[in-house]
Amino acid sequence: MKEHIQRILARYSPRTVSAPDLVPASVLLLLLPKDGEYHVLFTRRTDRVKHHKGEISFPGGARDDDDPTPLATALREAQEEVGIAPEDVEVLGPLDQVRTRYGYQVTPFVGDIPYPYRFIPREEEVAEVLEVPVSTLLSTEDKTGSVEVEGHHYQMVTYRYGHHVIWGATARMVQQFLDLCYRSDGLPPSGDPD
Repeated sequence: MKEHIQRILARYSPRTVSAPDLVPASVLLLLLPKDGEYHVLFTRRTDRVKHHKGEISFPGGARDDDDPTPLATALREAQEEVGIAPEDVEVLGPLDQVRTRYGYQVTPFVGDIPYPYRFIPREEEVAEVLEVPVSTLLSTEDKTGSVEVEGHHYQMVTYRYGHHVIWGATARMVQQFLDLCYRSDGLPPSGDPD
């Protein structure tokens, strides 16, 4: 499966989001080969972070001035947030950039890490590390899920894992990854690039 994902991502041309007011950020959609299938690594953010309190996300964050590339940002943030050494990540390829409601331009990268892996969550940022089977994501996608954000209800793509709901920019990245690598022959999925 890893070679299949690499081939698809190698021939895919990710779409970019450009606006001068967006803050560059990067994340890693990390795959772990566990129990005969890939699992996707997510984190649940603490209530002490500035944005996205308690939300399910990928390891990642805003670009530092010292980061030479978006990938360097994603690798640094994954190490800071959950203790993943950059040399343990085999990068398989990028996905489309995503704009978030807080004004970030997020560049996602798909990567593979060995399993088992000893995660070291950063207490002030990460409340929980989740390893979600790809089969669960494929079976729990709801394209009309209702999410309440700051007192408003929105209809959007969501995924469920136990009592957790994956939504927003993270869900859009999951959806693109599944569409490209599990549901099609690798052709770009339809939908809004933002």
